[in-house]
Formats: sequence, structure tokens, C-alpha cells
Amino acid sequence: MNIVSYRPRPDDLAYTFGGRPAVESVAPGAVLELYTEDCFGGRVRGPGDLPSQVCEFPYLNPVTGPFHVEGAEPGDTLALHFVSIEPARDWAVSTTFPHFGALTSTHTTATLQPPLEEAVWMYEVDAARRTVRYRARRGDFAVEMPLDPMHGTVGVAPAAAEARMTITPDAHGGNMDTPELRAGVTVYLGVNVPGALFAIGDGHCRQGHGEVCGTAVEAAMNTVVAVELIKGAVTPWPRLEDDRHIMSTGSARPLEDAYRISQHDLVTWTASLTGLDELDAYQLVSQGGEAPVGNVCDTNYTMVAKLPKAYLNGPDVYGSAHARLRALGEEYLSTR
Repeated sequence: MNIVSYRPRPDDLAYTFGGRPAVESVAPGAVLELYTEDCFGGRVRGPGDLPSQVCEFPYLNPVTGPFHVEGAEPGDTLALHFVSIEPARDWAVSTTFPHFGALTSTHTTATLQPPLEEAVWMYEVDAARRTVRYRARRGDFAVEMPLDPMHGTVGVAPAAAEARMTITPDAHGGNMDTPELRAGVTVYLGVNVPGALFAIGDGHCRQGHGEVCGTAVEAAMNTVVAVELIKGAVTPWPRLEDDRHIMSTGSARPLEDAYRISQHDLVTWTASLTGLDELDAYQLVSQGGEAPVGNVCDTNYTMVAKLPKAYLNGPDVYGSAHARLRALGEEYLSTR
């Protein structure tokens, strides 16, 4: 098994998709063991560490990478299977920001009202018990919630030689912030440049749909990813697959356009997988689909369109890449 381990130094972290050389070259079929920092670069370590004081814009939301995939060319699809995502520390952090989040004025939704207070919440992470503990800042209220690790940010270099901030989700991936991107999921990304140049970051111990306050339970992660390249397969927007569902994403503003993009991609994808007429696929998705929210706080919002594979009568999704990568991941885990 081709296993590549990579732990970036602080100076190695990237803050854009595109515009940076690869840190490593990997072959399809490789399994990558990666360390990713939290969205604050590990600088927020207590309630007194306000991000505006300890972090420097635009150096937020770092990603590990980019990685050059051998043989990847524009028009191909990169498949990344998340074998495991585990917290690297026994603590995590969440915050509110002035002028950031779904329930406050922002620079694009300007209102005459005071900004929200900047505040920090620390979470205790118990990986053995699979819990995170929320504690109110004012009062004695506390509650345990299930640990549900995910990555908010994954993507490839955009087309047309663009460099995009890692906080922005779009057709290349980026900061989609969907809780659907957990271990056991394969994400499909259209390749825009030679080598694809993918990167991963923004680990969350858990996140509610929408990431309403603008941050999740932000954490450094030890993540294992299996890599495959699907030649000649075009993927217009990031897609996800788990054992039971296929999922399409869309990122835009306003939110209804993100919704439309994700649903459009799922309908056309369903039609191509089943041979259905497009209107028949539209009807099937309309009655069988779900629409989990990714984020409603970033520079673009993200929606997910989700359909059980049971409704598709056993489709061959990307040549069964998910099943192959899952088997590779299971083989890796059996050796650990």
C-alpha cells in the first residue's frame, strides 16, 4: 500500500486554492495521512484569545496542501475518500465575530445596528467517549453532544489560473461547510489544472446545518484520505457519495441560487446514472430528495441535494469508485 504521511509546518499552510505550488506529488491509489490545523491556525486557545487580536486577516482557514495528483488533467475527476477524521487535541473552539454569521449585519448586508460581541467558547473533546461538551459562557449550563468529525474545506485549484481564498466555496470546492463531509464519504471534484492541486482543512468536531454563528466546533484533525483519479469524467460541481446516498452541492449567493445549483446537478446526475428522461429524473428527485444546508455565513452559501441510492436501482456511480476506495480504506485501517 502506498502511504504518504504529511504534517505541515505553520509556514507550509495554504490560504488559497490555486496560486501555490504543490507540497507533495501523489499517485492515484495512495493513502494520505494528514494533519490539518483549525480555522484559527491554533492561535485561539482560551476565552481571552479573541481572533481579532491573535489572528491576522487574511490568514484564516488554513488548508493542508496542495497535493499534485499524478496524471490528473482538466476534464478528469478527482475522488477523495475520507477514511478517518479524528480530533488531534482534547479541546476545540467556537466564536462569534462582529459582522460575520447568519444572524448579524455583514459588509454585504449592511444595517444600522451594533455588531455582535466577539466571544469565544471552549469545548472539551473526549475522543474515547465520542463526545464534545458545550458550556455556556454566562451561567452553569452544560451539555454533552455527540462527536461527529467532518471537514469544512476541501477543494482543488480553480480554473482559469484563479486563486480563491479558502473561505470561499464555489465549483472548485472550498469552504462548503457541509456536515455531510464526514468519514466514510467520497467527494468528487472536477479537475481544472494539471495535477488537480487539492487541499483539505477546517476540521470540525461537529457542526449544525448552516454553521449559523459563522463557526463550528473548530479543531485540528488527524485525517486519512484515499485518492483515486477518474479519467475523462467531468464533474461540474463537487459531489459526495456515501454507502446510501449520492449528493450534489451548489455554492452561491443568494441561498436560493445555491439550492437551485445543487438540485439541478442532482437531477442531471440522476438522469445520467439511470437513463431517465430529465423530467422523469426531476420528478424522482422532487419526491425522494433531501436538502441539507451547508453554510449560510460564508462569502458564498452552500446547499446540498441528497438522494438515496436505493431509489436509483443500483447505479454505477463513477465506475464504483466509492466502493473501491472504501475497501482501500478498510485495508489501511486493518493494518493500524
